[in-house]
Amino acid sequence: MSEIRSVGVCGAGLMGNGIAQTCASAGLDVVLVELEQAPLDRGMSAIAKSLDKFVEKGKLSQTERAATAARIKASTDVADVKACDLVIEAIVENVEVKTALFRRLDEVLAPHAIICTNTSSLCVIELAAKTKRPDKVAGLHFFNPVPIMKLVEVVKTIATSQETVDALFAFSKKLGKEPILARDTPGFVVNRLLVPYLLYAIRLLEEGLASKEDIDNGMKLGCGYPMGPFELLDFVGLDTTYYIAEIMFDEFKDPMMAAPPLLKRMVLAGRLGRKSGKGFYDYA
Repeated sequence: MSEIRSVGVCGAGLMGNGIAQTCASAGLDVVLVELEQAPLDRGMSAIAKSLDKFVEKGKLSQTERAATAARIKASTDVADVKACDLVIEAIVENVEVKTALFRRLDEVLAPHAIICTNTSSLCVIELAAKTKRPDKVAGLHFFNPVPIMKLVEVVKTIATSQETVDALFAFSKKLGKEPILARDTPGFVVNRLLVPYLLYAIRLLEEGLASKEDIDNGMKLGCGYPMGPFELLDFVGLDTTYYIAEIMFDEFKDPMMAAPPLLKRMVLAGRLGRKSGKGFYDYA
């Protein structure tokens, strides 16, 4: 595999537009794809606002900002990624929808191209097995906000070649990220540790051990965490945490990974955190 020079990003949501911006900022040509024009426009608008913030903070010049934005081509046609060396999927966490996309990407991409998923919880080999290039499929899990967070989890399936892993490590470093290698199991490294911690914090609240404010302050002031577990739950999204917990519990049957009743009920009530205006805290 030669050097990755052009990148396709499927999905212009929070993670997708962040990945597209980060790749363009590193000098790579990017094709950002969405099925519909409206979410594509929202994604491009989010990138523009993010780049403006970097300019305001003096981390980017107006010239660099313009050059970065010019490297991103927006499209509603998946076939427009056909010349890309790497395509990163960042769409809805649904196996059937992702599988359909992977099959389509396998058809349109050149034989050398790598296909990656940004999934935080799903089985990567299940997607890879639906292509004719399972050796060139891996997980490439970025963290939110993508332009700022330094970590990338490179997820190697039982079929991923070492050449693909090496290419993705080099690519991640070109983006200014620090890659770590993980096996293809639910949660990978970070969420495998993080999700049980967040779920246990909810259990402590359920048991009446302490208030959410005191639990958060305990972890921030006692362990040096930038956010307490309930602040982090609201930031990540309670529905997202619940979804990942369900997948991890289904795989491992570990009680530590089972979603507490309170989390389920808050999701059912629509209290999803910052994005809904209310979670463990009120953001109205």
